[in-house]
Amino acid sequence: MNQHIIELKLKELKTQLFEQLEKTEKLENLTKLEIDYIGRNGIFNNLFKELKKMDFTLLEKKNLGQQINFYKQEISAMIRKKKLLFEKLLLEEKIKKEEIDITLPSFQFPQGNLHPLNQIIAKIEKFFLGLGYLIYDDSELVTDLYNFGMLNMDKDHPARDMQDSFYLDEKNLLRTHTSSTQIKVMLKHNKNSSKPLKIISSGKVYRRDRDDETHSHQFTQLEGFVVDFNISLIDLKNTILALMNYLFGSEQKLRFRPSYFPFTKPSLEVDLLFEDKRKNKKHYLEIMGAGLIHPQVLINGGFNPKIHNGFAFGLGIERITMLIYGIKDIRNFYNNDLRFLNQFNNLNIY
Repeated sequence: MNQHIIELKLKELKTQLFEQLEKTEKLENLTKLEIDYIGRNGIFNNLFKELKKMDFTLLEKKNLGQQINFYKQEISAMIRKKKLLFEKLLLEEKIKKEEIDITLPSFQFPQGNLHPLNQIIAKIEKFFLGLGYLIYDDSELVTDLYNFGMLNMDKDHPARDMQDSFYLDEKNLLRTHTSSTQIKVMLKHNKNSSKPLKIISSGKVYRRDRDDETHSHQFTQLEGFVVDFNISLIDLKNTILALMNYLFGSEQKLRFRPSYFPFTKPSLEVDLLFEDKRKNKKHYLEIMGAGLIHPQVLINGGFNPKIHNGFAFGLGIERITMLIYGIKDIRNFYNNDLRFLNQFNNLNIY
């Protein structure tokens, strides 16, 4: 067999395969053609084996080998193109069989809603985000140092007796208030920044308390604080008043009473004038504690109290929610009773 005959045979193989591909209508037949032509024992591999035995020069064998390989690649591409066409047709046929009739009624999936406590938290967060505050999420497990020590309550401080605590060991406990967030945020803050530090943080807190209509060993607090220059009680009062007007939807009357907290100086209790419509009576209800941040707390947070000062406040989310919705028993929030929770579906919390 001379070189010219091999070249003719290669062209014939290509033409022959083209005709066979035109007639092939099944993927199985195409697979057989692929094996016959370019499989391990196929026509082209046999041509390579025969070429080694033929009486040609090295240069002639090299040229013929390149031609055989070229035709093999062309034929491989033809088969691959046909195979892709078959696979596309099979996929289209499969999709048609799995077609969904959208005119049929679909499954009904019940839509969840925010828990009433989370609704109020979201509403308060929206209010403070509009004032340029940042939201900080903190762990419920804290050290004694952050929960008490750096908030101006040393080991023997009598204020600790007001908050019976759940300790895991001597150093760690479940936080008794969200005020534990203050020091962590202060220490991370760039003291050279000209921007005020304005933070709110909410979450569960824990105290050893007897559960009844108005008390729970676990409840939700929201802490807010600002550190800046020349902060005064007027700034604190205006912030709290604006928040109450936002939550209750009308001009509210507040009463600020002197009080004591180790981490603020001066300290205040804030009361809201509340109208009990069932008894047709108005009376003040305590809603939060507040005050200017104690100089020692600022020092513990890395600030110089001669340059910076600030205010802080903390409120119980359950109490605010109970006032807004007229709920009488705090335990309703934790009983997972859908008859109670479904009353708060689809409310416009903003």
